[in-house]
Amino acid sequence: MEKAQSSSSLTSLMRTKSDQLVETMAAAMAAMKSPMSSDQAGGGPESSGTLSRKSSKRLAAASPGRSNGSTGKNTHIRKSRSAQLKFDIDEVNSGAALSRASSASLGFSFSFTGFTVPADDVADLRSFSDDETPEDLEAGMRKKISQTEPTLPIYLKFTEVTYKVILKGVRTTAEKCILNGITGSVNPGEVLALMGPSGSGKTTLLTLLGGRLREPTPGGSITYNDQPYSKFLKSRIGFVTQDDVLFPHLTVKETLTYAALLRLPKTLTKQDKEKRATDVIYELGLERCQDTMIGGSFVRGVSGGERKRVCIGNEIIINPSVLFLDEPTSGLDSTTALRIVDMLHDIAEAGKTVITTIHQPSSRLFHKFDKLILLGKGSLLYFGKASEAMVYFSSIGCSPLIAMNPAEFLLDLANGNINDVSVPSELHDNVQVENSESEMRNGKPSPAVVHEYLVEAYETRVAESEKKKLMIPIPIDENMKSKVNSTKREWGASWGEQFSILFWRGLKERRHDYFSWLRITQVTTTAVVLGLLWWQSEVNSPEELQNQAGLLFFIAVFWGFFPVFTAIFTFPQERAMLNKERAADMYRLSAYFVARTTSDLPLDLLLPVLFLLVVYFMAGLRQSAGSFFLTMLTVLLSIVAAQGLGLAIGATMMDLKRATTLASVTVMTFMLAGGYFVKEVPVFISWLRYLSFNYHTYKLLLKVQYEHISPIINGKKVDNGYKEVGALAAMVVGYRLLAYLSLRKMKLQPGT
Repeated sequence: MEKAQSSSSLTSLMRTKSDQLVETMAAAMAAMKSPMSSDQAGGGPESSGTLSRKSSKRLAAASPGRSNGSTGKNTHIRKSRSAQLKFDIDEVNSGAALSRASSASLGFSFSFTGFTVPADDVADLRSFSDDETPEDLEAGMRKKISQTEPTLPIYLKFTEVTYKVILKGVRTTAEKCILNGITGSVNPGEVLALMGPSGSGKTTLLTLLGGRLREPTPGGSITYNDQPYSKFLKSRIGFVTQDDVLFPHLTVKETLTYAALLRLPKTLTKQDKEKRATDVIYELGLERCQDTMIGGSFVRGVSGGERKRVCIGNEIIINPSVLFLDEPTSGLDSTTALRIVDMLHDIAEAGKTVITTIHQPSSRLFHKFDKLILLGKGSLLYFGKASEAMVYFSSIGCSPLIAMNPAEFLLDLANGNINDVSVPSELHDNVQVENSESEMRNGKPSPAVVHEYLVEAYETRVAESEKKKLMIPIPIDENMKSKVNSTKREWGASWGEQFSILFWRGLKERRHDYFSWLRITQVTTTAVVLGLLWWQSEVNSPEELQNQAGLLFFIAVFWGFFPVFTAIFTFPQERAMLNKERAADMYRLSAYFVARTTSDLPLDLLLPVLFLLVVYFMAGLRQSAGSFFLTMLTVLLSIVAAQGLGLAIGATMMDLKRATTLASVTVMTFMLAGGYFVKEVPVFISWLRYLSFNYHTYKLLLKVQYEHISPIINGKKVDNGYKEVGALAAMVVGYRLLAYLSLRKMKLQPGT
């Protein structure tokens, strides 16, 4: 009998092939888990081939992707672990032979005391719920957004919002409608998504709602707690632009700390503000990269998802009531994009109102939104709950013919593409009645006809009811409503504090550029070449003096040319950052300007000192301490004046190509009028030399070096030098004042 049973077991084992892998595993589990009586100890075909209901449930619970019936939460597989499933000897003895045989094909190592799953071959079978939250390789440990202070609730409503721009051509002027009667609302705790194809007006609507686009005056009504937009709301609104506008050489911690110091209220101490920055770092899962530079085009830094979270952290650090985001998931993979949207939900749960544009979300992202606005060619195609969008379009006869992402379906409709969409009978009949070939494409309505139908369907079925809902009073008291109506700006720091913060921020950001090996090599090489060309030059004769005067003129030209072309990049390169921070009222423009221009001085004046230390003694200029230091002061004064000219040109043009062209012409003109090439300048153009800082610097250098030799040097009278110093000082102040006024007149760009 035992032989027969053994033969039967071997026969069943022969069926263990690659295509019977799952069946064999199930049989093994059943044999081990079925309770054995004493008369079945020998084992038979029934005991080895029957899968008990209890073991079936256990196998299902251990399989990946199944749901736990008691908790209703998803199960997952933990990687890089080993597990041991223990079984009693009396449960295993009947299936021991089958266990050993099946282990050869499955890669398991069975024994009478249990079996071991190797870490390298099979993932751990222990399930865990979403509450355990495994380590996030991109974001660190994900945390809920916590708030230490209450958020002022803001209910945003907008009715019949229109926006038109004037397109000026060479001969004609046309008016283009960007938005056409957009109506909607969003409340605290909700996430509103603005969706639509490119050019549908998503970003324009977002910037209008955020108060960043004021001209030309939009039509319709936009209210915050039933009140119009006011400057007070700048401190209550966070706006994350599509482009990540950050300083590349600052670390994550420095970026958020400076934002906290500038934007948080004056009532908080410096320590409280720094602690708030640290809290935001941990809330956004940035603690692992907090000491890493942000990075940019030519600087290696944090990843794209981390950079986007830093931008969001810059805005949520002030505990805004409303948060606007322009395509926060652009350029991110689907998993990172999902983390960003999950974070937005956490932010909304803290009592904030969140509005974001989204281009083409995945199906998982789409179901995360509370409300949805679908735009097409500037018109409203749908507004309501995102979960009810598919139901609405099915009700008007538009439903997908194949299984697809709801977002893709909606974007196809907004584009007028109905290749995989059922055509409403009403629309199809109307087109056939019209019998217009221009309105049919491959037997289907054209995109223009589809768009017209969708706009008309929304206006007739939904628009009126939504407008009536907006008439319902907001459920907050009048005190809350009046808070957003204040016209007083709230600065987070005093003028002096703003200057100090911006000064040190500027030093940290630009120290890498100023002390780059390329710039140091450029200056030192030029100095060595000049020293060798004028090696230990003498002034014993007029010819030798003329020769050495050429060196002085070159020094005046070089340290006039070099600072100008360095300074013209200052404001054009920081235009995006300046627009962004001014729109958020982070600081006064005057504090920024003074800090920006003075923070460059310590860095700009170090290389000239190194230059003169090399040239002065190699060329054998006047060997006295007074002459050396006066030469140094003259060159430094010339540098500051030349910087002012560069700042003025850059701030006035705000375009690098035009600024570089104007600077080249100006510097060349000043050099020619500097008094070295032309001794006798015609009267009608002689005034030009007095505007040239090269001319005044050259005269001062001649006075310092040769006043002990003759009162007239190289055809120029050497006087006390007060006029030249006064002229250079006037240039230092005048050019910078012109630059400041140019920045003051600069208009903020839309979307910043």
